[in-house]
Amino acid sequence: MAITSKYVPQTGGTMQGGLSINDSRRIFNFGERVAELAPQQSPFFTYLAKVAKRATNDPVFKFLEQRHQWQRRNFTVKVAHANKNWSDSSNVLDDNMVLTCKYDKYGNVSATDQPCHFILPGQVIAVADDDGTTVHQIKIATDATIDHTTNTNTTTTITAAGMTIVNSTSDTDVDIAIGNKGQVIGSAWAEGSTAPDGWEDALFDREGYCQIFKTGMKLFSNTKRATVYRGIANEYQRVWQEKLMEHKMDLEHAFLFGVGKSNEVTTGPVRYTHGILPYTESNGKVYNFTYSASGYDAFLDAMEDFFAPESGNSGNKLVLASRKVITYLNKLGNGSFLNNTIGASQYNLDVQSIKGAFGHTVTKVNTIYGNLHFVADPLLRGIWENYCVAVDMKNVAYRPLTGNGVNRDTFIETNIQANDEDGRRDQIITEAGLEISLPETHAILKWS
Repeated sequence: MAITSKYVPQTGGTMQGGLSINDSRRIFNFGERVAELAPQQSPFFTYLAKVAKRATNDPVFKFLEQRHQWQRRNFTVKVAHANKNWSDSSNVLDDNMVLTCKYDKYGNVSATDQPCHFILPGQVIAVADDDGTTVHQIKIATDATIDHTTNTNTTTTITAAGMTIVNSTSDTDVDIAIGNKGQVIGSAWAEGSTAPDGWEDALFDREGYCQIFKTGMKLFSNTKRATVYRGIANEYQRVWQEKLMEHKMDLEHAFLFGVGKSNEVTTGPVRYTHGILPYTESNGKVYNFTYSASGYDAFLDAMEDFFAPESGNSGNKLVLASRKVITYLNKLGNGSFLNNTIGASQYNLDVQSIKGAFGHTVTKVNTIYGNLHFVADPLLRGIWENYCVAVDMKNVAYRPLTGNGVNRDTFIETNIQANDEDGRRDQIITEAGLEISLPETHAILKWS
């Protein structure tokens, strides 16, 4: 009898437009339909193909990342100002102020100090005092001298003569220590004043690769094609069904676990697409949790950081989770995630099970910072059984190669056997890659 299941697609006979795969030497574009095959088995590829598909006309596709400069005008004091007083007559700071930040001109988080190019004459900045309660608001004069090349391009120095205090203070012993935080809080200019200086951020350049996927069928003799088998009568169509799923699962595996690169070989370059898990683990955010009750508090703390608006987050994440993690999220009883969220601490998180748009069952966790949509991915098993991959779908894209009237999205070539062979061979081909931008908007959630 025929096998019927939501995990097993019924394909192999009539294809799009009523055409049959038995048509001689035809090429069938299957790109719009391959994502519909057993979506529960390949949730990431299904979501990519349905909501984040954007063709490329180059197998090495380049794209630019923009991290908006207006979200990143905070800094840290680099040189202490202990026991420096404001002048009674002019409110001028006694010494230069040396500032630094931890992101470069592209907005990428940096392990080394970077100059604050966004500090300009005419601005007002706020800096914390060491007493823990006082915040000094300082006006930078329109003719102030600001040096962004101090200490080999790692800090910004504002001359003391170019700074005055704005808010009144009775504190005659101003202590601004190393590590104190500050930020730009606007600008203030006199009537009839001239135009201010400006600054700009830069776009960051990345590249991705289209990988060529091929799935072939061994020569299927015409004798086998004419034979009626037990169980499933048409063996040729049964094998075709398996090959389509095999090809789709190759795409799912690569987009999850691939390491992007391009190797030059004698027959031509071999390219490998980026995979969301290793790429995020190397370039995005990684959070560690436990399955115990204490892991819940760590989870909420991590979401405060993960959904930080200055990272460019959309506020909604597709979380590809192992079945082990999905089980934990839905367990009841003391120490369980569900009990800790809607039982003891119902004001913090809202957990609910909803029906996904593409046939998936979704566990939606609504935090006070953003929404997480947990979907079980059966490929997160074994060494990845404690993993979740939180994906910002606005910052990923499925990039099939299309150009000059040729579409390399998933297609089927039929009857590729030699003319003298008494049988039939077909193959499935896809040339596509995964684009991952703003990696800080994606995260790996590890449980233990």
